[in-house]
Amino acid sequence: AMLPFFGERYGNPSSMHAFGGQIAKDLDRAREEIAVFLNADPDEVIFTSCATESDNSAIRGTADYFGRDLKVITSAVEHPAVLQPVRRLKAQGHETVEIGVNGLGNIDLDRLEAELQGRSGKPTLVSIMWANNETGVVFPIARISELCRKYGAVFHTDAVQVAGKIPVDVKAIPVDMLSMSGHKFHAPKGIGIFYVRRGTKLKPFMLGGHQERSRRAGTENVPYIVGLAKAC
Repeated sequence: AMLPFFGERYGNPSSMHAFGGQIAKDLDRAREEIAVFLNADPDEVIFTSCATESDNSAIRGTADYFGRDLKVITSAVEHPAVLQPVRRLKAQGHETVEIGVNGLGNIDLDRLEAELQGRSGKPTLVSIMWANNETGVVFPIARISELCRKYGAVFHTDAVQVAGKIPVDVKAIPVDMLSMSGHKFHAPKGIGIFYVRRGTKLKPFMLGGHQERSRRAGTENVPYIVGLAKAC
């Protein structure tokens, strides 16, 4: 699937010339296939370099939109791609909370609800992984999503470890943002998915171009995107 895009179909899909413009159709087709994988709409799929970038885009992009008023709630067992951006926000003056897990590795939902109840009207971002990368524990994402919607919080999940193993349906479980890395389900290393529900308030993390509807600047990595769609 990828090989033609290293050679005769090497055009830049965001360029204005015909050689590149024809590749835009392949990019659109790949986006549609990935949207089916997530049960999302194609315009809600953003291509990144990996889930680390997607996680940073969700956390830092939300903070850039809301500013210092944003409260961030996460778990103490997140991947560093989530914990490090959250801790940087804390160092910059944001209110952040890291919720612990019990002896079985499950998150404390009562503590999560208490933090959501006590947010004093602040805009709130919850970033909690779908499945843990060390223990394999699958978190109750449907319930977490319900709580976030009940209290008006934005919900992001790092779904790296469930891709290709557990069905991911963003309409059945309405997360606002979701991150995946292609290489976790046999796409190439260096390509990621950043799902953003239509209407989610977010500023772009990567600046410098009009690609991805100005939501993620940078020339699209077409061979890898096509490989990602094939894997999906």
